[in-house]
Amino acid sequence: MKPPLLLIGQGSQDDAYAAEFGRFVHRLRCRLDQTGADVSGGYLERATPRLSDSVASLVARGHHRLVALPLSLSRMSDDFPAAMAREQQRHPTLMYDHGRPLGPDPRVLALLAERLNDAATEISRPRALELAGARPRLRAVDSLPAEEHHAHVEPGDTAVVLVGEGSTDAAANAEIHRVSRLFWETHAYDFMTVETAFVSVTPPGVPGGLERCRRLGAKRVIVVPYLLFAGGLLERVWAQALAYGAGHPDLDIRCAEVIGDCETLADVVIDRYEEALQLVP
Repeated sequence: MKPPLLLIGQGSQDDAYAAEFGRFVHRLRCRLDQTGADVSGGYLERATPRLSDSVASLVARGHHRLVALPLSLSRMSDDFPAAMAREQQRHPTLMYDHGRPLGPDPRVLALLAERLNDAATEISRPRALELAGARPRLRAVDSLPAEEHHAHVEPGDTAVVLVGEGSTDAAANAEIHRVSRLFWETHAYDFMTVETAFVSVTPPGVPGGLERCRRLGAKRVIVVPYLLFAGGLLERVWAQALAYGAGHPDLDIRCAEVIGDCETLADVVIDRYEEALQLVP
């Protein structure tokens, strides 16, 4: 039997994000069950199941070696090794190998391209916040009145804003700029530009990215979230884009979806898992 795979999330109090994280863990569990590998997931903070609970459950089931993989698009933070060191103190027999973050894997960039193309071809766009359940959420317009349809815009007149989460870690922010350039040269070379923006913490924000595209002469801007799952961060991206668009009605602003729980993303994670196993002496 192979060592179990432990997917580690940073943690979020957002129910939508937690639900999609859980669905993705279940997808991996179904995929790896055929090879006899157990799969679990846990958060470093702010959400359940906590990492400590997931590790304790695996140890209780007789696993003393595992592959810990941060389910993240950015570089590994210091929180990850520190958290695993605490788990080894709690469970002295525990050994672990860590997998690389997902990063700008070519398949991740291809998924971003799919989301970009969907936003470019569909006429549905985000509309204002509406109450859905316990709190406001953004919903997409199924169709727009004919008078609201924008004329055809060539890719050369269309700009892209790739939006990362934003961090106090300068290297992590620089990585998002690198992803934007990779994405432009590999999948969005027909577009005017691919600019970088961040949800929070560090500039430029989404409005700043949109403003740069407008000044460059773009007639349409497509906002592409560099985020794994839907939730509060996606809503903030859309809300910032909507707020900017309200003051610039002549600019066609469209918002793409997140990468999301899908088979291709599972393929990337499984490859990271297998890669970590191959490095075990």
